[in-house]
Order: sequence, then C-alpha cells, then structure tokens
Amino acid sequence: MLLVNIAGLLLIGFIIWWFWLYRPATAITVAPGQVIEIRVKDGIYEPSLIEAVAGKGISLKFLREDESACAGQVLFPELGVQKELPLGKPVVIRLVPESPGTFTFQCQMGMYRGELHVKS
Repeated sequence: MLLVNIAGLLLIGFIIWWFWLYRPATAITVAPGQVIEIRVKDGIYEPSLIEAVAGKGISLKFLREDESACAGQVLFPELGVQKELPLGKPVVIRLVPESPGTFTFQCQMGMYRGELHVKS
C-alpha cells in the first residue's frame, strides 16, 4: 500500500511539473519576416519558446502531427488569435506583436503550451 501511495505522489508531481512548471531551455529567435515551423506532436509544441522583436511581423507555421483532439486548435489568448489545426496540413499564423512581453500559445485545454517572448 505504501508503494502505491508513493508511486501516486510521484505521478502527481510529474503531472504538475509537465503541465505547469516545465519551461524549455532554449529559445528560437525569429527574424522579421522569417517563417518558423512549429510541430505539434507527442503532447508538445516543438519549438515551444519563440523570441521576436516588438513591431516586427513574424510567421509561425504550425504542422499538426498529433491525432489528439486537444491538438486541433492553437490559441494566443493575449493576442486574440485562435486557429484550427487540421491534421497533416500546415497553418501559417502571421503576427505583429506591438508591445514587449510574454505571450502564451496553447491548445484549447491548455495542455499543449508555448511562449512567445517579445523584446523591444
């Protein structure tokens, strides 16, 4: 019984880390006008940390490879952007972040997640 409880607590800790505390170590820097491909697979966006410059347009090309229903949309809540991601078909989202800050992008349930860091 003690082993089951310990295993359960470890699993809960892993879930908390994976969905709320995990942050990717390296960021991809986007030059103005550059297109960055983001793969949606295995429960993650790859890459999930993007750096851009305020006032400069960027394009993010999402390619969904995951059949999970949760992977069917991507939302940028702070920027008011929501797009459907059909399986196996690229979807390009063009953004011009006007102000510096950190903007999240995620699936509709918040399980897949990434960050767009905009610098001045």
